[in-house]
Amino acid sequence: MQAIIGELNDHGYAGATVEHVAARAGVAKTTIYRRWGSLDGLLADLMAEHAAQQIPVPDEGTLDADLRALARAVVASVRDPAIRAAMASMVAAAVQNPAARQVLFRFLATRTATMTALIDRAVRRGELPAGTDAAGILQTVTALIYYRVFIAGDQPTPELADRAGAAAAAAACAGVFAAAPS
Repeated sequence: MQAIIGELNDHGYAGATVEHVAARAGVAKTTIYRRWGSLDGLLADLMAEHAAQQIPVPDEGTLDADLRALARAVVASVRDPAIRAAMASMVAAAVQNPAARQVLFRFLATRTATMTALIDRAVRRGELPAGTDAAGILQTVTALIYYRVFIAGDQPTPELADRAGAAAAAAACAGVFAAAPS
């Protein structure tokens, strides 16, 4: 995994090859092909490994505090230069490569599914109405962070995390993510 991260750091998704990863790892390229099948399989495993690094579901007592805590955890993960480079490569590749888009989608969907408990608690506390789009709120938090870090080139700071969490909480409390009336 360190070899693929190094390759992404140095060459990005477009320049990464199984041959270069194998050389960095000190293994034959057939070893990589046998275990992962392709570069995309290796990247999928890298993102799955990153997704498995548990970000605890915050429980700070309010939706605003929970979303800020979640945003701080997301920012902390992208503060790691290797993770930031790997994510930047995947985000860039996802724009044009369907396989990379699926890898990134699965990674984000896994994280979103885990964090819906945070929104469910806010509904039980009465902060949000039943039927609120939990995924929409959680995607907003990460979208604000990922845009600022990967598109605008801003540094992942605690202030960025607090703004992203507060913005998503304010939008949710204003009914932006409420279920449409039937």
